[in-house]
Amino acid sequence: MIEAFAGIIKPNSAEAKLLASIDETRLPKHIAIIMDGNGRWAKMRGKPRIFGHREGSESVRSIIDTCARLGIEAITLYAFSTENWKRPKAEVSALMSMLKRVLKRELKEVSKNNIRFQAIGHLEGLDPTVQKELAAATEFTAGNTGMVMNVALNYGGRAEIVEAARKAAAIGEITESSLNENLYTNGLPEVDLMVRTSGEFRISNFLLWQLAYAEIYVTPTLFPDFRRPQVFEAIIDYQKRDRRFGGIKK
Repeated sequence: MIEAFAGIIKPNSAEAKLLASIDETRLPKHIAIIMDGNGRWAKMRGKPRIFGHREGSESVRSIIDTCARLGIEAITLYAFSTENWKRPKAEVSALMSMLKRVLKRELKEVSKNNIRFQAIGHLEGLDPTVQKELAAATEFTAGNTGMVMNVALNYGGRAEIVEAARKAAAIGEITESSLNENLYTNGLPEVDLMVRTSGEFRISNFLLWQLAYAEIYVTPTLFPDFRRPQVFEAIIDYQKRDRRFGGIKK
């Protein structure tokens, strides 16, 4: 695992010590992240909110690279919720424009690293130009076999469960298995670790079904400052947890 960061992390640095503390046999298979604090980060610097979102996109790049090098199987990023439409129209428009630019800019690098991109949520409710870029990214990386980069857009956990229940009912009875098969995350590993930046202690309608037994890690770090060292810290904290899944250890 250390070899994967050769030439990137300096030996004997603080990052190297964090990496050495990670047990590569107990890595979370699926990490979900609520990317919170972009606006506050920008406000603290006297900048418009979109400035924080732009800096947050650099955190996304760092997180994806770090998780792929570690061998994480899947990562789900909460990028835009169904409730985010309540934000000022100018901010929403700027976010969607930035999303399209980032997809175009990063697509070749993502594919080069064998990462498979997919988007989840009510994608039909997004602007057709955004839908086009998402479809292109999904198709371009469809044959990749490495980490899955799952981006939640126009996403709401309650709506996902309702939709899954309707689909399950239409083809048979509603069971835990049939609901699982109709969730957006079907085919991905169970979420092991959910990270929320900015210190807020809530899950904000994110992956309500999938987080049933996930370990939750809340950090006061605002998302634009959440980079490779912070990913290491979250995983180290996760590995300290006693995961019993409702049972007890003998």
